[in-house]
Parts: sequence; structure tokens; C-alpha cells
Amino acid sequence: MGRKNSKTVWQKKNSKMVWRKKEPSPLPAPWTELPLDIAANILKRLDVVDILEAAQRVCTTWRSVCKDPSMWQKIDMSKHTGYEDFDSEIMCKHLVDRSQGQLVDVRVGFFGTDDLLAHIAERSGQLRCLLLASCCAITGYGLTEAVKRFPLLEELHLFSADVPSESIEIVGRSCPLLKSFSFGGVAPFPDKKDFRVRELECNNEALSIAKTMPRLQYLDLFGNALTNDGLVAILDGCTHLETLDLRRCFGVNLEGNIGKQCTQQLKCLRLPDDSVEDHEYYDRDCFDDYGFGWSGSDGSDFDEDHYLDYEDYDDYSLWAAMNSDYEDFFLGGLVIDDHNDIY
Repeated sequence: MGRKNSKTVWQKKNSKMVWRKKEPSPLPAPWTELPLDIAANILKRLDVVDILEAAQRVCTTWRSVCKDPSMWQKIDMSKHTGYEDFDSEIMCKHLVDRSQGQLVDVRVGFFGTDDLLAHIAERSGQLRCLLLASCCAITGYGLTEAVKRFPLLEELHLFSADVPSESIEIVGRSCPLLKSFSFGGVAPFPDKKDFRVRELECNNEALSIAKTMPRLQYLDLFGNALTNDGLVAILDGCTHLETLDLRRCFGVNLEGNIGKQCTQQLKCLRLPDDSVEDHEYYDRDCFDDYGFGWSGSDGSDFDEDHYLDYEDYDDYSLWAAMNSDYEDFFLGGLVIDDHNDIY
């Protein structure tokens, strides 16, 4: 009875003919049939390395989603985790190219050059948010040349950036829609006297902010060495300011009238001695003993052609077979059959 209702094949085993029941074809994995917008929503939550090195290799559906420019409206490579084996700058350029002009938010940390900024500027005229954290190779000139091509920029966040007050003024004049600005350090400064060296320069930075960024609603000056003179200029020039972060700004004294002005004008004020534990870009472990920068390296194994060479492949199963090591990393042993199904 059972034999009549099942397909069988002959198989030779130890010189004897035996019956073996043919296993039914596996059903398509459920994630391959997700609507594209839902699949994109899920994949956007992954780190860029996980997308490039794993997710886009899972199936043709996910590969198609990962190639869609809308997937790359936001690129976050600011935390420097998981990129050690790649050339981060080449990877970032590749992602910018994938966005095809739709990029609105890019965040870079612990790598990057003026050339990278120029690459972003040439291809991302719709940019709304730019974050640079400990990008020591990016100069004030490189930054100002780039922001001239970002007229729609609303958020600019610079941490541990070597940018003079003149560059800040150019930034303010080039980005009239700027509402959120961060300009501070992330390295630990255990002694308050370290800030006295830069008081004059930092007050000039504060004056540049006050003169050219009147629309600011959020300002983070974490670790800045400005004094009360610079703070008063900011409060008077940025009348729409609602949130001000002065943590580690030990040159200001908020007693008396200036403290009252802050209380009356601001909705949220972080004080110089407030805890820094919740500051997203403050991490002692990321800095060397002198607090001047990242002590690791980016590596150099990311090959842009590794991805570009596969752009025109019609047979995804062939492409996936050339990169079969992704299975244990992402799918935990799932495999792709000849019909691009996963089981």
C-alpha cells in the first residue's frame, strides 16, 4: 500500500538492490517569500558588514533587496566594530555608490580621509546628517569643501575633530538649515587644567557657532574648553537652542546670571560634571594611554571588486557556491539548492 503511493528509485548498495524512498522537495524558506519592503526593513537592522558578507548571499530575494539604493539611505560605520579585517574606506565608498544619490545619513568612525568626504559629497546631494568620530585624517579644509555641497544638511556631529574656528564658520554659512551640531572630544581628560590651554581658541569656535548657526536646537560641546564668554555668545546667538551638552566643559562657571539664563532658555542642560557614561561616542577603552586617538588599525582585506564582480551574475547559486563559507556564519548550516531555495 505504502509502496503504491510513493515514488521510489533503485540504488545499488553492497551489490544488492534495495528500495529507497525519495524525499519530497523541501518547501521554500519563509523569509524568501517575504514582501520586499518587510525584508528590507529587517535587513536594515543589520550591520553593514553582516549585509555585505552574509545577508546578501542568502538568496536571490535578499540579494535583490540589498542592491536596492533605498537600502543605503543610511550608512552607519561609526563604532569601528567588525571592520578590522576590511579597508573601511573602500567599503564605505562602495556603499555610497550603492545608494545612487539617495544617501541622507552617513556616520563614520575611526577612519576616513578628505578623499572619502569628497566621494560622499560628489554622490550625495540629499545628505541630511553627517557624523565623523575620531576621523583624524580628515582636515578642516576637507570638511568645508564637502559641506559646501550639502545645502540640505540638518545635523553635523564632529567628535575629536581637528577643525579650526574658521572652518566652523564656513560650515555654518554653507549649511543654513543646520539644527543639530556636535563639536567635542571623546578622549578622557582626567585633569581640568588640560582645558586652559585652548580657552581662547575654543571661545572663537563658540563665536563662530553663535554667528552662523542661528537655527540650532541641539548643541553638544562635550569636552570643549570654552569659557563663560563663549557660552554667553552661544546663548545670545542661538535663540532657538533647546538642548545644550556641556559635559567636561570645565572652563564654564554656571553660577549666577549665566546659570539663570541657561535655566530659562534651555529645556535640557547637561552640566560639566554630569556623568559621561551614556555619551554614545565616549569610550575610554578605544583610546591609548595619552587619549589622542584610536590605537588599532582598519586592516586592508576588503576588496571592492569582490562585490562588483558579482553584480551581473544571473545564476546566484553559482555565486553562492563560490562563497559557501557564509553558511555557518549567518545561516547556521542552511544550504542553497540548485533552485536558489534555502532549507
